[in-house]
Amino acid sequence: MQRGWKLYRLGVLISGRGSNFKSIEEHIKCGYIKNAKIVVVISNKEDVKGLAIAKENNIDALFVDPKGLTREDYDKNIIEILNRYSVDFVILAGFMRVLSDHFIDSFKNRILNIHPALLPSFKGLHAQKQAIEAGVKFSGATVHFVTKDLDSGPIIAQSVVPVFDGDDEDTLSDRILKTEHKIYPLAIKLLCDNRLELENNRVKIKDYETMDENFYIINPKEDFKED
Repeated sequence: MQRGWKLYRLGVLISGRGSNFKSIEEHIKCGYIKNAKIVVVISNKEDVKGLAIAKENNIDALFVDPKGLTREDYDKNIIEILNRYSVDFVILAGFMRVLSDHFIDSFKNRILNIHPALLPSFKGLHAQKQAIEAGVKFSGATVHFVTKDLDSGPIIAQSVVPVFDGDDEDTLSDRILKTEHKIYPLAIKLLCDNRLELENNRVKIKDYETMDENFYIINPKEDFKED
């Protein structure tokens, strides 16, 4: 995954409110992510908040209707759009569809996803509910590369949050979401800064010693600042 410096073009796929997309865009605007630009936001649902946020930020916002299409045909439409925008990396930000093998092959090692659990535990839907029912004391979020196996790709970053006895799916989801907004921009920064190496299905972070070891402890730092 050796890449020289360039302005990387990001395509973001959403299905709803787009809060992770918004966080990423804010971290690009403030200069934390220096060499990336979101060039298109695509949703499989019409009139969602995430598309409105994209328009407010002068980013092309597209609704692509999946009605009547197979997964493969729908994905071909999305791939065509992403290629038209010369997208380097695809960012899944609450995109509630399973990608076809063809889509994943078309952007191999170039698709990122965030999952509201500490993978490999609690894959799939309702991960927060799964965590509560399992009685775990800690949960969190995971940013990973997307592969053909659901929620099983190489892990880039994780954050940890406590699970309280009084939690329900909503309260735990809210706590995890706060950390999602922190580690997703971090993962994209590392990717676009050419600091990620993929080896034997593991992601290694170059210059890891320069990172704050406390970042991954419960509720990572609120602010991203340059050293």
